[in-house]
Amino acid sequence: MSRTYAVISVLGADRVGIVDELSGQLTEAGANIEESKMAVLGGDFAVMMLVSLETAGYEALVAKCPKIEASLGLKVGIKPTANSPAKTGGRPYSLETVSLDGRGIVHSVSAVLHKFGVNIEELETRTEGAPLTGAPMLRIKANIVVGSEVSIAALRHAFEELHAAQDLDVVISPIL
Repeated sequence: MSRTYAVISVLGADRVGIVDELSGQLTEAGANIEESKMAVLGGDFAVMMLVSLETAGYEALVAKCPKIEASLGLKVGIKPTANSPAKTGGRPYSLETVSLDGRGIVHSVSAVLHKFGVNIEELETRTEGAPLTGAPMLRIKANIVVGSEVSIAALRHAFEELHAAQDLDVVISPIL
């Protein structure tokens, strides 16, 4: 039997039991959760997941989405996709930044990566109080893939310039 893959997004007011109820509905529909990211953002719970299911079951799952939305009180989106391809053609790195929180920091960091053709595979941001002072600090953690044609030294230099311009500490480390 052939398998189909879909990306499912879910968003709604946070409450206890969402993951249990959602995963139960997906299991009942014949879907297998391959990958997922779930988080409370403000007062809402957000989910992004990759599921696999028999090709014939995809349309049934799409048709079932309104019922899932109604029973869970959540907004559900579904989109067909391909299975994650094997990662080739680049070097995996982690990127971490910390700075005083301010508008445009994520854009500044992503603009440098875009300029060098670096792919962001995963990115997480968090604002938290600094120890001692409680000042709002923004932390960015990302997994990136740097193409073989990109000079790591040049990429680091670009982030050094960003550090000087925006007082932003950046650490780039290979993922071994």
